[in-house]
Amino acid sequence: MMRIVPLICLLLVICSTAWGIEIQVGVMTTAVEERAPVDNVEVFPAADGQLYCFTRVTGAGEPTEIVHVWYRGEQLMSRVVLPVKSPDWRTWSTKSFLPDWQGEWRVEVQDVEGSLLKILKFKLI
Repeated sequence: MMRIVPLICLLLVICSTAWGIEIQVGVMTTAVEERAPVDNVEVFPAADGQLYCFTRVTGAGEPTEIVHVWYRGEQLMSRVVLPVKSPDWRTWSTKSFLPDWQGEWRVEVQDVEGSLLKILKFKLI
């Protein structure tokens, strides 16, 4: 019995941390100012250069990480690991574009285990 109690406590901590992470805000934006997105972009000219994927994470019981996985169509273009250091954390990644990278894009926001938290879609024109 003495061995089971610490194991149960550990499992509760792990599960509450994993289940508690939630994406409150997830947007594609042209800039981040004062730790906030300036706009919400769904269509963007590829020639304009770069976009930010802004994510506000809540509910992390302890420091962890999220991952922004950038796709052009079905092609993996970038994978960015970002720290989450408090229960209410704002973070972002950026991607620069070439003019000929037009088409459908998405960023998958994943937790540290690879579980999908949110998908953000946009189109480069």
